[in-house]
Amino acid sequence: MTRDPDCLFCKIVAGEAGAEITADNDRAVAFRDINPQAPTHLLVVPRDHHADVGDLAAADPTALGAVLRLAAQVAEADGLDAHRIVFNTGAEAGQSVFHCHAHVLGGRSLAWPPG
Repeated sequence: MTRDPDCLFCKIVAGEAGAEITADNDRAVAFRDINPQAPTHLLVVPRDHHADVGDLAAADPTALGAVLRLAAQVAEADGLDAHRIVFNTGAEAGQSVFHCHAHVLGGRSLAWPPG
C-alpha cells in the first residue's frame, strides 16, 4: 500500500487517527466529515495515497471505480434519494487534505452552481 506518513487520511485508513468509519471495501474507506456542509457529508478515500482525483485516475483507475462504488453505497445506506459527489483538486478549488477524496453530500437541496 502506498502511504504518506504525514497524511491525515492515510492515518485514518491505517486506523491511527480517529474517524467515524461508515463503510469500506478492498480499495476505499468512507467516513463522516468533521465539518459537514450538508446533513449527510461523507468522505470516501482510496486506501492508497494519491494527491488528487487526476493522480488516482492516472495511476489506478480500478481504485477510482472502487471509490465511486463506495460513494454510491454510502449514499444509499444513508437513505439519500439524491446526492452530490464532489472531488476538489488543488487549494484554490477547496482541497485542504492532499489525499484524493470524494465528498458525498445530501439530505438538503443543493444549489447550482456551488460555491
